[in-house]
Amino acid sequence: MRHAALKRTLSAGLAITLLLATAAAFAGDRGDRVERRLDRKGDRIDARLDARGNRIDQRLDRRAAWQDALGHDRRAARLDRKGDRIEQRLDRRGDLADARWDRRGNRFDARWDRWH
Repeated sequence: MRHAALKRTLSAGLAITLLLATAAAFAGDRGDRVERRLDRKGDRIDARLDARGNRIDQRLDRRAAWQDALGHDRRAARLDRKGDRIEQRLDRRGDLADARWDRRGNRFDARWDRWH
């Protein structure tokens, strides 16, 4: 009778240990998954703002070329500078947003690893 009870206790203890080890492995992985998801979100925001800046700059470059063809040199130069300035500003905003989401993901992963 004692042998069966001891065997049952050891089996239950082993099952609980395996369950906790599996849960810990998945818990550690969750922090990494959330970090990757936030990194991808930052990359998407950065790419969207870069594309928007490129479209605006290209449109203003076309207008500047048209103004240059009409003989309005100063207006063409102003439009070209304006397009470059807007593109740089949107690139900078995209880089800052990407960095912010990367930091959030790193903080979440570090916090998750610390507590799980």
